[in-house]
Amino acid sequence: METPASEGAAPRRTLRRKASRKNYDENAMDELIEEHLGGNLKKKFKTKQQLEKETETEALIALSVGFPIDELLEEEIRAGVVRDLGGKEQNDYIVVRNHIVARWRSNVRIWLLKDQIRETVSSDCEHLISAAYDFLLFNGYINFGVSPLFAPYIPEDGTEGSVIVVGAGLAGLAAARQLLSFGFKVLVLEARSRPGGRVYTQKMTGQDRFAAVELGGSVITGLHANPLGVLARQLSIPLHKVRDNCPLYNSDGAIVDKVADSNVEFGFNKLLDKVTEVREMMDGAANKISLGEVLETLRVLYGVAKDSEERKLFDWHLANLEYANAGCLSNLSAAYWDQDDPYEMGGDHCFLAGGNWRLINALAEGLPIIYGKRVDTIKYGGGGVEVISGSQIFQADMILCTVPLGVLKKRSIKFEPELPRRKQAAIDRLGFGLLNKVAMLFPSVFWGEELDTFGCLSESSINRGEFFLFYAYHTVSGGPALVALVAGEAAQRFECTEPSALLHSVLKKLRGIYDPKGVVVPDPIQTICTRWGSDPLSYGSYSHVRVGSSGVDYDILAESVSNRLFFAGEATTRQHPATMHGAYLSGLREASRILHVANVSRSNPKKPVQRYSGVNIDVLEDLFKRPDIVTGKLSFVFNPLTEDPKSFGLVRVCFDNAEEDSAIRLELYAILSREQAQKLQELGESSNESKLVYLINTLGLKLMGVNSVLDTGGALISMIANARKGRSRTRVVGLLQGNNAFFP
Repeated sequence: METPASEGAAPRRTLRRKASRKNYDENAMDELIEEHLGGNLKKKFKTKQQLEKETETEALIALSVGFPIDELLEEEIRAGVVRDLGGKEQNDYIVVRNHIVARWRSNVRIWLLKDQIRETVSSDCEHLISAAYDFLLFNGYINFGVSPLFAPYIPEDGTEGSVIVVGAGLAGLAAARQLLSFGFKVLVLEARSRPGGRVYTQKMTGQDRFAAVELGGSVITGLHANPLGVLARQLSIPLHKVRDNCPLYNSDGAIVDKVADSNVEFGFNKLLDKVTEVREMMDGAANKISLGEVLETLRVLYGVAKDSEERKLFDWHLANLEYANAGCLSNLSAAYWDQDDPYEMGGDHCFLAGGNWRLINALAEGLPIIYGKRVDTIKYGGGGVEVISGSQIFQADMILCTVPLGVLKKRSIKFEPELPRRKQAAIDRLGFGLLNKVAMLFPSVFWGEELDTFGCLSESSINRGEFFLFYAYHTVSGGPALVALVAGEAAQRFECTEPSALLHSVLKKLRGIYDPKGVVVPDPIQTICTRWGSDPLSYGSYSHVRVGSSGVDYDILAESVSNRLFFAGEATTRQHPATMHGAYLSGLREASRILHVANVSRSNPKKPVQRYSGVNIDVLEDLFKRPDIVTGKLSFVFNPLTEDPKSFGLVRVCFDNAEEDSAIRLELYAILSREQAQKLQELGESSNESKLVYLINTLGLKLMGVNSVLDTGGALISMIANARKGRSRTRVVGLLQGNNAFFP
């Protein structure tokens, strides 16, 4: 969906940037890179002055990508890129790292090889070259994206393991492409009939008019370090800077007085500063009250927006704040609503020419995606994962869940075992709000070619978020399209209002602006109203920090479970929540984590990795409540769909007389064939001890505890359980060795 800064300028406080703000110029950065990195002069042979100048320039480029000037990222420290922190080795590493970053940024369409870095860096730094290059590569800082020239460097055969990605939004697509480049076998399951998730470009047509409008996430916010800007460069897609001019209109069509506008905006921002002071004085208690409550108290206390005209202007800024956070101010945490502000990406905010579907389609191209697969259950355990969608089961080593926070809140997907209480509590605490839109295709650009945005004040506070801001897509969409935004409580009422009534309201507002100017507002050729809150695949737009929550909850959502179940999406990134680029970056992050887990498992194999498990002890207990055969203390269960004597089942052995008390009962298990079970039955009235000796010594079966049998026999247990449920049509889908195909 939308990003906090999506639709204009400064992300949290106002959409209308000050003219004095210095904007990032992508072309200027390109020129800077080419000036200092173009040519064939090798770094190791440059003069001291040349090296110093180049090192300074590369540091600035790395800074624009998100690296500190003279420090390591926490991720670099955890990765152990240097042996000693704070010394010469660290300084040398930073220089090499910045050089690699700048080198790739000079041409993001080309795969940067480690040997190319060796050509420009002294051989004395070989260990630093490897440390920096590997960190940057595996953490998604270089060689990521959709460049067609990357194809020769993507392994054809997956040898690292298998991963199921649930969701083909930005997070899922980013992770899937990255995992393929790491050598994993990947399958993406998407419930919708299209990729993109909450990034949704809709084509509107009629009367020889055409436009591509964004019904979900729309604006690339800040090109500094933004991976979506890199994708646009790789695809040679032009970016249109969202122009700063955003006039506000009264309902009578009169433009808001600039002095009054400036005064109220100044007062609004001063109140936000005061909120910061108040929460510092309140310490932890501020997390129990809402931003709306504090703002209104301060507004009255300091006498801001006292008359009706000023109050309408103030309400517009409140609506803008609710839009930025996809939540009502009464729900936003006064303590942590802006916790991600220090991490916002600088630079211009841009529309992508032709629509964001161009990025989505490029990311999805070539990926093994199955559409229309709504996930019902995710099972995970020490032996692998299992995903159930309708009558199909998909199995792999690991799973990445990228569904929206709203879906997790609704518990639309069943997890077996259940998610840890810590994670479920974070899911419940975080907020997931609404932004809705009315997209309209008109016969002409009646609002004027020079505007990208304009706003309209409401007569009443209760309607402040209703069509308070308009985005004009005529510069990039191919036709005269307007999109009206609806935020806060108005976005909630929007969900249950008839589209005809919504269209009447938005046209009334537009005609109130333009009729007094003598400008005719025609009926739209086509109209689309969003319903993100009612969408069962999202249940909302994007996340925010609700009262009682904090930025820590984003970190908790990002935590993996049992090194099998991983999570990505905008609600899993503390630094960039509620943004398109945050979703994309979270996908790169989780691909790196999955690779790390696979490498650790390979280097420290405590037991053979079983690929198909996902069952838990409850499934096992349910099976033995109705055993197929009982002889003494031995109980047997088998697949009811086959009588083949060679088919396998399970035997449970109880070792005491307190079978009704599971807390003190000792039970061991073994996997055996029907034929072997028949031989045990033939022992008749023999003692339990004799049967046990025959089982171990004669049949050579190995008794296991609960955890071992779940790991070793997970697939068998699952198969028997499903067969007992009468799921004769269930198809088990596994990842084929050697390619990315899948079989039913």
